[in-house]
Amino acid sequence: MPGFTQEIHGVVITFFSTASAVGKTIISTNMAAELARQGKKVCLVDFDLQFGDVSNYLQILPQCTSFDLQQAMALQGSNVRAEEYLTPYEYHNVVFYVLAAPTKLEESYNIDADKAAGMIRQLQNVFDYVLVDTTSMFSKLNLELLDLSTIVSFLGIVDFIPTIKNMKIGTDTLKKLNYDKNKIRLILNRSNAKTRISIADVENLLGEPFYHILPNDFQAASRSIQDGVPLVLRSGGSELGDALRDLVARYTNRAYDDVTMDEDEGVSESWLSRIFG
Repeated sequence: MPGFTQEIHGVVITFFSTASAVGKTIISTNMAAELARQGKKVCLVDFDLQFGDVSNYLQILPQCTSFDLQQAMALQGSNVRAEEYLTPYEYHNVVFYVLAAPTKLEESYNIDADKAAGMIRQLQNVFDYVLVDTTSMFSKLNLELLDLSTIVSFLGIVDFIPTIKNMKIGTDTLKKLNYDKNKIRLILNRSNAKTRISIADVENLLGEPFYHILPNDFQAASRSIQDGVPLVLRSGGSELGDALRDLVARYTNRAYDDVTMDEDEGVSESWLSRIFG
């Protein structure tokens, strides 16, 4: 673990969804890798506590987890250095760090939301970017994380109606939390998967366009997971890898204008709107 002597107060990006299997982990691991490739100090936190897959995707074997860090915080208080409980991921000259999810189910149930928020605050002091992978629910922990976040990447797919229903519930709930409009970024994953549902119809239903759209590239994603190498670090490139790099560029480069919808702009009624009222 490198010695960081200057307090940073890094950017916190949380990956959240109200549906399972939407690609939070592959997107968060690739964003961590791309930011690290650009020379940023990056920590990826796996707060999908029960079924987190960050360590599996990256093929790392953590010696410590968030549960170990919580125990140390209970015993040592402010003397604990959260960065000492991280596991490095290294590929060639790219390095970033992971706070792994608990390895035992009973440990995951005992992670305290306030302590978890304290972990993020500590990590903010030593990393440029703290990326947080989460589970798909509005739990106390996730609400704490959403409050702490600089940016919330709200992920969705448009494969079938129940998923879209959950996405609508999620976006409506986030709006009720009164976050700044630019804090919530709607990301569509697997956009060209075989489906008869129009992206434009979904955007009309949600009341705003997707901030970024990622293509469906199952083969590239599967190969990346099998090899333990994020797509953005692989030679040869892929459509999904390029789209993930573009997403990082939009998050870090002020030359990109945020895609927003004029609140007074009317949207046409779609069949999805008729279903959901």
